[in-house]
Amino acid sequence: MLKTTTFKKGKVTFSDTGKGRVLVLLHGFLGSHQIWENTIQDLSRSYRVIAIDLPGHGDTQNFGYVHSMELIAKCVKAVVDSCRVKRYALVGHSMGGYAALAFADLFPDNISGICLFHSSAYADSEEKKRDRTRSIKVVKANHHIYTKEVIRNLFATKNAKYLKEEIAFANKIASKTSKQGIIAALEGMKDREDRSIILGLVQYPIMMVIGEHDNVLPYQQLLDQSEKILNKQILYLEHDGHMGFLESPKTSNKELRKFLRKCFK
Repeated sequence: MLKTTTFKKGKVTFSDTGKGRVLVLLHGFLGSHQIWENTIQDLSRSYRVIAIDLPGHGDTQNFGYVHSMELIAKCVKAVVDSCRVKRYALVGHSMGGYAALAFADLFPDNISGICLFHSSAYADSEEKKRDRTRSIKVVKANHHIYTKEVIRNLFATKNAKYLKEEIAFANKIASKTSKQGIIAALEGMKDREDRSIILGLVQYPIMMVIGEHDNVLPYQQLLDQSEKILNKQILYLEHDGHMGFLESPKTSNKELRKFLRKCFK
């Protein structure tokens, strides 16, 4: 069921499906709650699944020139508070994972577990920051061309010819993201904090999903990062890129169920 709530006097859109223990799905850059369609359909048979359109994405408004990860985390908190939920697992894809870690920093008592789905606890390198600055210039010139190039790069190159429908699906969602929404997200990701210290401090489960053919986050860097986690679960997708929930949905959903059982036992 599609719902809305208010954050900073603006509208936030989210879906709320199923009953039981709660997981909150946070999409990545250029996504929306719709990108989780298959995940919601599967997991809502056993859990209450809240999937949020993050600031500047989907049908949620922009909240300024920069959407910091802290601002996104506070937006997520406003949504789950409106649902009267106190404890939940967070599943964050890419940018959604950065926001989940910011949430862990700000609201540690509400979390039962975090899944970093093709995401990282590290801040951007200086080179990556420069890349994002260049991207912002491209977006200002023509954001439609930019989104198509980004989406293509999110899938493993070798999977592109097999996953035309999935790529078209992701492109359709990305095309709805406004120019200002894209810029605000790029600025927020560029300036985000390193939160790797959280991985070695928290007792609740942390799951990392890693794609061997990820063009965005090098798999070896993520494997090294995963060594810091105290209570970890790793899903290594040897045939996939940065979109495992679309590239290998059955495997992803099966492992998410294992993770959620750990979170809520």
